[in-house]
Amino acid sequence: MSLTIADLEQVQLEHPEWNLELIDGGIKAMGPSDDTSSEIGAQFTFLLKLWVNPRRLGRVYDSSGGFILPNTDLRAPDVSFVLADRIKRSNRDFVRLVPDLMVEIKSKSDRLNPLADKIKLFLALGTTVGILVDPDKETVTVYRPTGETTVLNSENTLTIPELFPGWEMPIADLWPPVFE
Repeated sequence: MSLTIADLEQVQLEHPEWNLELIDGGIKAMGPSDDTSSEIGAQFTFLLKLWVNPRRLGRVYDSSGGFILPNTDLRAPDVSFVLADRIKRSNRDFVRLVPDLMVEIKSKSDRLNPLADKIKLFLALGTTVGILVDPDKETVTVYRPTGETTVLNSENTLTIPELFPGWEMPIADLWPPVFE
């Protein structure tokens, strides 16, 4: 039996505390992020919004933002961005398009290959740039539709000129601070 967005919405009404995705007609419960991954997601979102909002470039979404993809899956990247000309107004529904940028942040229970596969799916469906943040190795891998990947570490700076000309984010700024 293949489930639909309506089925997922019904389950969500019955269990509002669950974070769910619809993948290949099945509902998958998404566990909460660990402390480090959650803080990295908040920091990435914050730094991106600091650049995007004053320039009115588009919309930045957190891990709760659901996207209905062309393959009918409903997925929620940890951080995502959609250009302003693609969504003129927010509405009270899931976004029915593929984001221009999507970011996945590895939680302690995640495996890298499924996260990379999710990014590659988004790229195949039209995402311009996909990013995988690995807090364990303190690396950021940037994926593009050409199949090209770039691995960055704390000594590098992330740039995404095709979406955010002039924006720079030092990778070291992503990692949670240590308070002694």
